[in-house]
Amino acid sequence: MSFNIALSGLNAAQKDLDVSSNNIANVNTVGFKESRAEFVDVYASSLLAAGKTKVGDGVLTSDVAQQFSQGSIQFTNNALDLAITGNGFFATVPEIDSLERSYTRAGQFKLNADNFVVNSAGGHLLGFPVNSDGSSSSVSLSTAEPVRIPTESGAPTKTSEVDIRMNLPAGDSYIAAAPGNFDPDDPLSFNHSTSVTIFDSLGDSHIMTYYFVKDDPATNPNEWMLFAAVDGSVIDLIDSSIPAPGATGIVGGDVSGPLAPTGIQGARLVFDSSGDFISQIPTLANGGIITRDFTNHLPNGADPLQTVQIDFNLDGTGPNANEPTQFASNFEVTALNQDGLAVGRLTGIDIGTDGLVRATYSNGTSQPLARIALVNFANEQGLTQVGNSSWKESIVSGGALAGEGGSGTFGTINSSALEQSNVNLTTELIDLISAQRNFQANSRALEVDNQLNQTILQIR
Repeated sequence: MSFNIALSGLNAAQKDLDVSSNNIANVNTVGFKESRAEFVDVYASSLLAAGKTKVGDGVLTSDVAQQFSQGSIQFTNNALDLAITGNGFFATVPEIDSLERSYTRAGQFKLNADNFVVNSAGGHLLGFPVNSDGSSSSVSLSTAEPVRIPTESGAPTKTSEVDIRMNLPAGDSYIAAAPGNFDPDDPLSFNHSTSVTIFDSLGDSHIMTYYFVKDDPATNPNEWMLFAAVDGSVIDLIDSSIPAPGATGIVGGDVSGPLAPTGIQGARLVFDSSGDFISQIPTLANGGIITRDFTNHLPNGADPLQTVQIDFNLDGTGPNANEPTQFASNFEVTALNQDGLAVGRLTGIDIGTDGLVRATYSNGTSQPLARIALVNFANEQGLTQVGNSSWKESIVSGGALAGEGGSGTFGTINSSALEQSNVNLTTELIDLISAQRNFQANSRALEVDNQLNQTILQIR
């Protein structure tokens, strides 16, 4: 019996050495959780055995338990390096349509050839679908999908409206013979100008310039003429589809505007003596001033019927902060926005502490793509290890509970960071020495048992 007891001690000491060695080997493994060998004594007795004199039968390894304490955070320069501070695991699947989920704390993610976020083992990171405002539409694992980062932000959007606010100097001089002498190439034929980049239906950019010419204060006080050009070519500001004066669509005022010497149609902005914007000519039912189609301005095959509405936010009820003004101060553009978009290329990825993945593109837009799913378990130590710093659900661990980062008991997600192994090297080296001494002691006990048996065999 003593042989078996000493042998069980050797096995336990060897298991302790194995566990410590494995911990030390993975001291630099991202997301690794150290293990601890747990032992129990062996004691067996029959119903009629003398319990007071019974000796134990040795030792057994009851469990090699994972220790899910927080590892230290190492910061990196890769936005797809992710670390969880607090409770939770990342969920991954080996294939896009697979339901075989694995769970990990190792956040070394990257993009594969199809722009899916994957780890080094090829596991696809799962995320919840989100709405256009970034809110989650579902936090169930059944709806979680592999996170993909598109390199383009979709089809281009042609400009349909330009919103402009500015101050036109009340003290500017009248340019004689205006608008007959207006020439966009002659800076002496207009008082001020400003430009905005617009986009056609193919996403190509064009420069649209607005020219402001002070009218004769003797005949048209507090009035300015407006002309526009696209890529340096002057364009009409009266849509060819506008009906004649008095027809449906005309709110009031003369549909005709000032003419440049080439016959190009302009528009007129009217202010009162207080500098308030009171009317525009033409005045359309839907507001603003509309260009004619771009037939002679888009040689690249884009939609030639594109028009742009120049919106001055006219408010007939009185002064409004969104309207242009005519005060005795310098020419100043306070707002100049347009609603068109070019085709955007991916320029960056931002991941919030709640796991929201937002892509930014070269056309100045940003788009929420997904929210990284976090998963928790009632009993983390019951998870089944499968290698690659990953675990799978088991009966002992309980079912996977999904949620968002920073909500409930779930931890937060740190982008450009990695969770290091939680192994304490100093402690492991001390445990290694202790296990070695334990192994030597059990070896000595086995040697003594052997000597006693030899002594008995030599009795004659």
